Amino acid sequence: MRLLVLTHYYPPEVNAPASRLSENARAWVRAGHRVTVVTCAPNHPQGKLYPGYRNRLFQREVMDGVEVIRVWTWIAANEGFLPRIANYVSYLVSVALQLWRLPSSDIVLSSSPQFFCGLAGWLLRRKRRPWVLEIRDLWPESIIAVGAMRRGLAIRALEAIEAFAYRRADLVVPVTDSFVGHIRARRPDGPISVVKNGVDLSLYRHADPAEVAAFRDVHGLTGKFVASYVGTHGMAHGLDAVLDAAERLRARPDIVFLMVGGGAERERLAKARAARGLDNVVMLEQQPKTTMPVIWSASDAAMVLLRRLDTFKSVLPSKMFEAMALGVPMILGVEGEAKALMQDARAGIAIVPEDAEQLADAVVRLADDADLRGRIAADANAYVVEHFDRQKLAHGYLNTMRGLLDAR
Repeated sequence: MRLLVLTHYYPPEVNAPASRLSENARAWVRAGHRVTVVTCAPNHPQGKLYPGYRNRLFQREVMDGVEVIRVWTWIAANEGFLPRIANYVSYLVSVALQLWRLPSSDIVLSSSPQFFCGLAGWLLRRKRRPWVLEIRDLWPESIIAVGAMRRGLAIRALEAIEAFAYRRADLVVPVTDSFVGHIRARRPDGPISVVKNGVDLSLYRHADPAEVAAFRDVHGLTGKFVASYVGTHGMAHGLDAVLDAAERLRARPDIVFLMVGGGAERERLAKARAARGLDNVVMLEQQPKTTMPVIWSASDAAMVLLRRLDTFKSVLPSKMFEAMALGVPMILGVEGEAKALMQDARAGIAIVPEDAEQLADAVVRLADDADLRGRIAADANAYVVEHFDRQKLAHGYLNTMRGLLDAR
């Protein structure tokens, strides 16, 4: 098959959408298919171009056998509604202007979380190519949930775009079971197929012990129990709870909190950490994906956190699977489907989201019980290998798309 993939995010960016699409694309290429990705010049989350890239109208490169086409966009940091909307809309406009230059394909796959990328898929569908719409986030519902926007004319317009995209796609692929009801209410007919997130087991494996020791030494983590949060520091994540938990555990010099990543809230959190004198919190900027196995291997617990909002009960954070692959016990502050999965896997300890006291207690429990950590590590790794190997999921995804072509 010839696959044309439209996504706002792609490596060297390291967020969850970029990881999912790139890992799937590599697997599809290895299976003998031609994959072309249409994306932006990498700039997420700070709105700054990555070294070696320019924001050109049209540029090509090949990454791991995948043809990557980058189009011009209005670059904006991952914060502020209007700049981000301008960023999203400019992607749609650029794709529309470059349609004549895009290669022919058997299937067009466009990935949310923003529906302007989805509409770019609709433009190509009009050329009679089947259109697969991947839903990574219930957008714009999540914007409202975190308080970034109130309901009004703009939200109603975005909801109309959302419903239009659901109805017009030939296949909708959500990443959690919980999304299906929301989508079906706006898509009365037509196929919906869940393809959950997973992890590239060839990448997420234990790093060289010497590299891990060096990482711990450089960042003052040697001899410490390390509870890590790795990912976006955004409005959705409730990361003040990490600082509050660190405050509670000042008397435990053997415990340190590691926060790795960027996002709209990072600067505020860094200032709060400094103002409170929290020497037991280490904050690192966003790191390349290739360093993730080292960071996880240097971690004794993985904090997977979101705010306590009903919207997030339908979410499965991708970092869950990364932690499980490395056998890092989770402290999960997410309710709903994520909590059920973690409990089924016996992969960690569930806490009430945004509850700093429960977070601190869970860190202490894991720090003081090596046998518990060992049991969790073994169970979590076995579960993710059986159920969430990205290679297996990617091939299942391919079979679903083949079925769409056969039906036509």
